[in-house]
Amino acid sequence: MESPVVKNQKCSLGQFWTIRVWLKRDSGQYWPSVFHTMPSTCSCMSFNPETRRLSVGMDTGSICEFILFEDYNKMIPARTYQAHQGRVSVVLFVLEMEWLLSTGQDKNLTWHCSESGQQLGTYRTMAFVSGLQFDIETRHAFVGDQSGQVTILKLEQDSCSLVTTFKGHTGNVTALCWDPVQRVLFSGSSDHSIIMWDIGGRKGTAIELQGHNDKVQGLCYASHTRQLISCSSDGGIVIWNMDVTRQETPEWLDSDSCQKCEQPFFWNFKQMWDSKKIGFRQHHCRKCGQALCGKCSSKRSTIPLMGFEFEVRVCDVCHESITDEDRAPTATFHDSKHSIVYMHYEPTTGSLLTSGTDKVIKSLNMTWDSGLI
Repeated sequence: MESPVVKNQKCSLGQFWTIRVWLKRDSGQYWPSVFHTMPSTCSCMSFNPETRRLSVGMDTGSICEFILFEDYNKMIPARTYQAHQGRVSVVLFVLEMEWLLSTGQDKNLTWHCSESGQQLGTYRTMAFVSGLQFDIETRHAFVGDQSGQVTILKLEQDSCSLVTTFKGHTGNVTALCWDPVQRVLFSGSSDHSIIMWDIGGRKGTAIELQGHNDKVQGLCYASHTRQLISCSSDGGIVIWNMDVTRQETPEWLDSDSCQKCEQPFFWNFKQMWDSKKIGFRQHHCRKCGQALCGKCSSKRSTIPLMGFEFEVRVCDVCHESITDEDRAPTATFHDSKHSIVYMHYEPTTGSLLTSGTDKVIKSLNMTWDSGLI
């Protein structure tokens, strides 16, 4: 019998909510094992298979903790943490530290001792936190918020210090994923993009991945195959091959005129007057970053090694330099056929779980040669 699926589902007989545990039977079908009725809406959860500890964040700001029996047919309440003044957005149990980390709508990051239940510390963020990851080796917490910023904090037993902040998204951060082996942080956003931040390599590179048409809802990393799995709210699932040498996208250059034909842009009044020419709108080549007019950047091409799996604007020179080999895709695309709100990958079984707005949980089997079945 495989590990259970823990589900958060609304009860059909009122405004109560239940935590449900589903077990995979010998037939391959999942059947409900046990459920527990909650006093208010559940907003997030964290399950640790080793201790069978289930931590559930609530809309009220509290975190309810349960211990599941070995056969997963019974669950008993263990402790309730009064962690936040608003809805809990992320809860994360760290067994090695015996810490329970959480963030909420009150813009606070808190961490509690999971043995005593005592609050150890808190940190006030600038915006509502929507993503949280933790590195056990360095005790660094990675916090993504709705301003599009990612903050790195150093957590101690009873104190916290700011390490650095970085921002690369134009929308709010919706998902974070940390790879402790490669020391790489992935962030997804409502701007449809994913950024790979090189934290441990000390290179400071930020690689963009553009392969979704809607808000990125979840990120998981399969370290043994070096594949990143991402999903979006339109049901799209993308499997990225990260075992390739990717290129950092160039910064967009500033100019008052086209850097190819020198035609003035529409705000360059002096050059328009001197040359008696109408100004053009500014564009940028996604490969070289030059500021160009529409005529000099009329071509389109995919640039997978730069993360552009869809066709983007490039200048005429760069378009000619891109070979068919350069256009070879580095990702595969799949349709979950429901609007995804949450995703979880289990590496031991190769199962990818998606939960949708249709209140359906789907279990997909990963096949590394062809993607999903």
